[in-house]
Amino acid sequence: MRLVIATRGSKLALWQSNHIKERLEELGHEVELQIFKTKGDKILDTPLALIGGKGLFTKELEDAMLRGDAQLAVHSLKDVPTELPEGLVLGAITKREITNDAFLSEKYASIEDLPANAVVGTTSLRRRMQLLHYRPDLVIKDLRGNVDTRINKLKNGEFDAIILAYAGLKRLGLLDSVRYVQKIDENLLIPAMGQAALGIECVPKVLDIVQQLEDEKARIETTIERDFVEALEGGCQVPIGVRAQVLDNGDIVTKAVVGLPDGSELLKDKIFGSKENYKELGRELAASMIENGAKELLKRAEEMAFCEVKK
Repeated sequence: MRLVIATRGSKLALWQSNHIKERLEELGHEVELQIFKTKGDKILDTPLALIGGKGLFTKELEDAMLRGDAQLAVHSLKDVPTELPEGLVLGAITKREITNDAFLSEKYASIEDLPANAVVGTTSLRRRMQLLHYRPDLVIKDLRGNVDTRINKLKNGEFDAIILAYAGLKRLGLLDSVRYVQKIDENLLIPAMGQAALGIECVPKVLDIVQQLEDEKARIETTIERDFVEALEGGCQVPIGVRAQVLDNGDIVTKAVVGLPDGSELLKDKIFGSKENYKELGRELAASMIENGAKELLKRAEEMAFCEVKK
C-alpha cells in the first residue's frame, strides 16, 4: 500500500519520519514524506507558554490527514495532546529511547559546576521549575528553534549551558557536538510525558499497518504518563514532569512533579503498580496529588508563566 507521512521539516522531525518510513518499507509498503510547517515552527520569537494551546506542533499535520493528503504522522509523543481530533487515532508508540534530559555546555561539565548567575537556556517550564528549585541562583532564558539552532546559540556564547532531550541528540548523532554533554538524573529532572517515545498518529484505515510498529512497554509507560497529565488537565505548556518505568520483573514505578515556574514550590509523588493494573496508575497518582493541591498549584503556575513571558 502507498502511504504518505505528514511531517515537520526540522532535522529531528525528518529523522523520525524517515525512521518510520524505513520500517514501513521493510513491511512492503511504498512510503513518501510530505512536509508542512506547524504553528510551533512559524512563531519563533515568542515563548511557547504564551502562544500555548493544544497541538502547537501537530495541528497542521492532523489537518493534512483529515483532508486525505496523508495517512499518518510521526510525532515526538511529548508534543501530542492527550485528546486527538475525531477521525484520528494514536496507532502505535514505538520503542522508547533514553528518557533523560541532557545538560550541554562548552565550559562546564555539569549543573553542579555552573557558577552563580550562570545563564541556562530552555523553553520548557517543566525544566525551568526543577532547575530553579535545585539551583535558584541560575538565570533561565528562553531558547527556541531546532536542535542545531539551539546548539549554535550555546557555541556562540549566548548561554553558559542549555538543556535538551538526550534522545533527540542521540538520534541526530549530536552527542559529540558540544564539549560537555551529561545525562541528567531523572530524580533531579523528571521528564515530560512521553519523552523519548515516537507516537504514530494515523487515520483508522491504516491502523492495522501502523500497529505492527507498536512497542508494548512504551505503550504502557506513556499511557500512564498521558493519563496522569489528562487527569490534571495539564497541557504541554504547564510545568508537569512524569515518568513511568516498567521494571524487568513487570513492576511499574511512576514519579511525578508539578510546581511553579520559578521553582519556589514543588509537589512530588510516586506510585507503584504492575502491568496488570497500569491503566489505573496514572489517574490514581493524579488523584493523590490533586488531594495535596496539585490543581491549585498548576493554576498559579499558569498565571505566573503568562506574567513572566509578557514582561
